[in-house]
Amino acid sequence: MADYDEPIWLRPERAATGRPAVRSRPEITAAALAVADRGGLDAVSMRNVAEELGTGAASLYRYVSGRDDLLDLMVDATAAGIELPEPTGNLVDDLVAVGEGLHGVMARHEWLPELVLTRPSLGPNAVAVLDHVLGLLADRPGDGRAKLEVYALLNAVVATFAMNERAAGNRARHAAAYLGHVAASGERPRITELLGDLAEPPGSAEERRTAALAKLLSGLVG
Repeated sequence: MADYDEPIWLRPERAATGRPAVRSRPEITAAALAVADRGGLDAVSMRNVAEELGTGAASLYRYVSGRDDLLDLMVDATAAGIELPEPTGNLVDDLVAVGEGLHGVMARHEWLPELVLTRPSLGPNAVAVLDHVLGLLADRPGDGRAKLEVYALLNAVVATFAMNERAAGNRARHAAAYLGHVAASGERPRITELLGDLAEPPGSAEERRTAALAKLLSGLVG
């Protein structure tokens, strides 16, 4: 098994030696996505992806060096599904729209937020999203590093929202129950005040998310 230092997109699509190619990176990536969508990240292995393709794991090493390559290909493939609306001229709204496009992809692939947070990668599709964001920020002050930080923070915040939304349910109810107990004790008036605020109609998850993104982005680019 080869071990490469350069990203997979800078390498030939298949090994230079051996039998003629019968697979392609898009085909292998699609199989890896299917495995992850069905069984989560833990299910993604060379063996399981090979089984999805109806072949042996050893044959995949002619196309990818290992699981890390699979994960990079998967993350970049999902970026192709991010909707990038035409700019409106309102920078914050346009960046929020990118964030909502990111969120839509993360909602379709529940394993994706974890990878965005723990091993961000840039392939051809992700570069297209980055280029779009840089275009939105073109007239804003700050150098390229500062603008890249906006892109990175947008990804991280949206991933965090997606993970928290996925974890909602019993855990959220348990937290609310305990906060109610604390508030009833009268020992922490700030907690009591917080629960009063939370009792107000919260709006939809999308409304809360976009409002929070707009506040964050206004601070970053305002």
